[in-house]
Amino acid sequence: MQSDKIQIFDTTLRDGEQVPGCKLDTQQKLIIAERLDFLGVDVIEAGFPVSSPGDFTSVQEIAKLVKNASVCGLTRAVKKDIEVAAEALKLAKKPRIHTGIGTSDSHIQYKFNASKDEVIRRAKEAVSYAKNFVDDVEFYAEDAGRTDNAFLAKVCEEVIQSGATVLNIPDTTGYCLPEEYGAKIKYLREHVKGIENVIISCHCHNDLGLATANSIAGAINGARQIECTVNGIGERAGNTALEEVVMILKQHPYLNLQTDINTKLLYDTSMMVREKMGMPVQPNKAIVGANAFAHSSGIHQDGVIKNRETYEIINPADVGVNESAIVLTARSGRAALAYRAKKIGYELTKIQLDTAYKTFLQFADRQKEVIDEDIHQIMKQVNKISKVAIA
Repeated sequence: MQSDKIQIFDTTLRDGEQVPGCKLDTQQKLIIAERLDFLGVDVIEAGFPVSSPGDFTSVQEIAKLVKNASVCGLTRAVKKDIEVAAEALKLAKKPRIHTGIGTSDSHIQYKFNASKDEVIRRAKEAVSYAKNFVDDVEFYAEDAGRTDNAFLAKVCEEVIQSGATVLNIPDTTGYCLPEEYGAKIKYLREHVKGIENVIISCHCHNDLGLATANSIAGAINGARQIECTVNGIGERAGNTALEEVVMILKQHPYLNLQTDINTKLLYDTSMMVREKMGMPVQPNKAIVGANAFAHSSGIHQDGVIKNRETYEIINPADVGVNESAIVLTARSGRAALAYRAKKIGYELTKIQLDTAYKTFLQFADRQKEVIDEDIHQIMKQVNKISKVAIA
């Protein structure tokens, strides 16, 4: 099932909410779900319905609300889980049940104390049972990243025969290298009978900081769905960040892969999620961090002022940020001071700028950042020293 479209499967409301302290009530989930639908995601994983009455209600209400995206409920390979998910999704326009089981030696031995044949049997039964309720069934092979490729291929082939429409190949522990994960997707495409009739999905975790790289490697090698969260929130070190994979694909058109995400809503959506979940985003976070389009080095500032593309590969407006930020510090040069001064009404001659810059450095050495109010103070001092009127 190859095309150039990468489906974006958002699990902010399920995997993202598993972060300690990020619990959302139903109303908060509805607000985020509506935004995700408007953003253009293809699938919203709304929760794990059997886990609690509150989660069931949230999935049920999201299923009623969402107009465009598929609404997905997570289950284990357990009939009761599947029945409860089906009930919660009953009113969804496009329902999907996401069921699965661990496939790595570690999971089979320590989590299930079972044989490989038993795991395959349970996987097939879960998919077959889910097909009684919905047409769209996604199967996850938990810890696929550490699963032997030949056994993983066998599991995938069996669940395709049982009716799976999507195969989720999770790097559950964030262990894989990009080359390794990409090769795993390639191996499945080449060795699984019927794989051309389903969508291969990447679900990568960030334990080694490779979630985004692994997801892109998966897409390059034939996966056509990426599972991700806004701001990369999720278990432990988090999940693949939605905004990162979307902008990587947008900025590298030669990959011939694209999404339906309205990128101009990315920053605003990030702000909504961090506010509702109480989960701050580090300033140096790619795409949506406070410093993503901020420049404090004089060399960088001079380049950006002359032509933004000298140091920015993304137009801030493309992700919903008004403009690049020229942050004044002790490392800033004259061009940055003149630029910021002009923004608040001061048109400086070269002589005035030279004088102002000396005073500016005194301010900058005393504090981390020079703000607009400081610039006004600098101009008052410069006016007093130079006896010239500064507009």
